[in-house]
Amino acid sequence: MIQVVNLGLRAFADAVAAQGAEVVHVDVRPPAHGDPVLVRALTDLYRADQETANAEVLRRLDQEVPYVVDVRPAKDVVPGMGDRMILHAGPPIAWDAVCDPLRRSMRASVVAEGWADDLAGAERMLVAREVDVAAANEHDTVVPLATALGPSMPVWVVDNPAGGTRAFAPLGQGSGDVAWLGRESVAAIERLVFLRAVAGPMLKDVVARLGPIDPFAIAAQGVQMGDDVHMRVQASTGLLLRSMLPGIAALDDAVPLAAYLSANHLFFLTMAMASAKALTLSAERVPGSSIVTTMARNGTTYGVKLAGDRRWFVTDSPPVEAALFYSGYGPSDAAPDIGDSAVLELVGLGGAATAGSPAVAAFVGGSMAEAARVTGEMRRICAAESTRFKLPTMDFRGTPLGVDVRRVVETEVTPRVNTGILHARDGAGQIGAGVATAPLAAFREALLALAEVR
Repeated sequence: MIQVVNLGLRAFADAVAAQGAEVVHVDVRPPAHGDPVLVRALTDLYRADQETANAEVLRRLDQEVPYVVDVRPAKDVVPGMGDRMILHAGPPIAWDAVCDPLRRSMRASVVAEGWADDLAGAERMLVAREVDVAAANEHDTVVPLATALGPSMPVWVVDNPAGGTRAFAPLGQGSGDVAWLGRESVAAIERLVFLRAVAGPMLKDVVARLGPIDPFAIAAQGVQMGDDVHMRVQASTGLLLRSMLPGIAALDDAVPLAAYLSANHLFFLTMAMASAKALTLSAERVPGSSIVTTMARNGTTYGVKLAGDRRWFVTDSPPVEAALFYSGYGPSDAAPDIGDSAVLELVGLGGAATAGSPAVAAFVGGSMAEAARVTGEMRRICAAESTRFKLPTMDFRGTPLGVDVRRVVETEVTPRVNTGILHARDGAGQIGAGVATAPLAAFREALLALAEVR
């Protein structure tokens, strides 16, 4: 009996098998698609000193512990937050290039801040650049989907004592008719006012009564209960609210807050995002690492940053391809990928934890085998495994941690980001959810830039 090992093209293996011979196919392909410039950069970057920098970044991402310590108006705590400024997701962007759902959220924010009486007035102010528009990531802040964060809006304040960093994210607006989903209705504006006037002050009191909250201890339990802590955070939200109950019960007239919390199954999301940002801010202080510390999308462009490098490497924002749409909607209605929530994939959550979430499996083919494949792809491009986020479905193996730009370019496998989908044009809000594949071009540019500075 002839036994064959085939390297490279599968067609040769298929031909041998068709003739009745035993064949083992090995899918071999040149790194970086054989591009000589990229291969040279990869060769230069697989060095001992590179691994030393990466090891320190991975230690910070895996072992430092962030704590929620306060809830404050953004203008009081976010560095560089101006009196008439709005922060958005993704890389910096000019008003002319802002996508439709983010424009609607910005107009709603301008009205909620009291800078304009109506949406038409808000539009005029934004066009005239009477409102500063800035990337949240450049102010130690992360915001989900099409959130437009104004200075009066309450934010989670998250400290990372070991890393000496502090990060911020807004309180979650909830589901339905809300601005972060690209809505600008009266109800969406009223929800922003409610967060500022009611939820923010009450949650500040709750945090003060409870003391510091360890969100990643909650997230670790949530992963064991089927959360990916990105698209699905129901278990983590329930655990958080249970821990908050004594503080909520001590409030005067807590009914409005309780009603808001009971309908907000994504409440834990932004707390987790701020916690992840506190870790990546610490990681950013390590020079010369090939570990990705920022992945962010504004619905028009997709930006990547590496540890120790302040530069954005930017390409077009991709569509959300592996998706489930609400009835009546489809891919032609969908806005490109948007939001800062991909920071979660950088610390071992989201796409990295898909294998443990039956709910998320529905978006990637409907089977746990497909969910495991998504996590497996993330494992190929990550440099370590988390010691705090464990997957019961994989014998409690740690989730993939630390996206390494070298591995991304070498394998041409890019991170998978679990996310919601917004309508591209008509302000319908969320029309589905799915998994977006990060564009390779930004990672290639980052790799070449890292090679040049060595």
